[in-house]
Amino acid sequence: MTAPQPMSATTPTPTPTGRRERKKAATRQKIADTALRLFLERGYEAVGIRDVAAEADVAVTTLFSHFAAKEALVFEQDDSFEQRLTQAVTDRAPDEPLIPALRREIHAMVRHCTADGSAPIYRMIDESRALREYEESMRLRHAESLATALVDDPGLAQSATACRTIARFVIDAYALAREAADPQAAVDEIFQMIEAAWKVA
Repeated sequence: MTAPQPMSATTPTPTPTGRRERKKAATRQKIADTALRLFLERGYEAVGIRDVAAEADVAVTTLFSHFAAKEALVFEQDDSFEQRLTQAVTDRAPDEPLIPALRREIHAMVRHCTADGSAPIYRMIDESRALREYEESMRLRHAESLATALVDDPGLAQSATACRTIARFVIDAYALAREAADPQAAVDEIFQMIEAAWKVA
């Protein structure tokens, strides 16, 4: 079962080239898909790590080699999203403005995470304190990573405080737009304010 994942990558993760890497990626995806199916069928709190491992036909140690915590199974593309967002800063063309590059990534992310099939996942997150807290800590980590990329960019003259502030705004734009009646329009509206704040900074 593959469904839209919270905080997922804006584009598919590149397919591993080596046989060992492909096998590892397939095992990870199998574990994540199995976990999500069980969580949605039985409820997040009712499913344990051993249940997921048994259903996915892997050892518990194998599961933990791919996912550090039970909560991470719900946010299985967490690292990929964080990487994509920082790459929007580091890999953009020399003449490409910063804010439009970040807006493009958030647009793609919101499109993916509001697709058909995503509502039950977010309902599950809203109903679980552990998942809500994990998502919040994840957002803070993503904001710090984005802020670091902004601070380290030699082409940007803004202060470290300005970079950290804008990074928080960008990460929060995802959560706010996701809950809006028209998510894509909300992204544009929020980024108008982000761009204005960045210019002032």
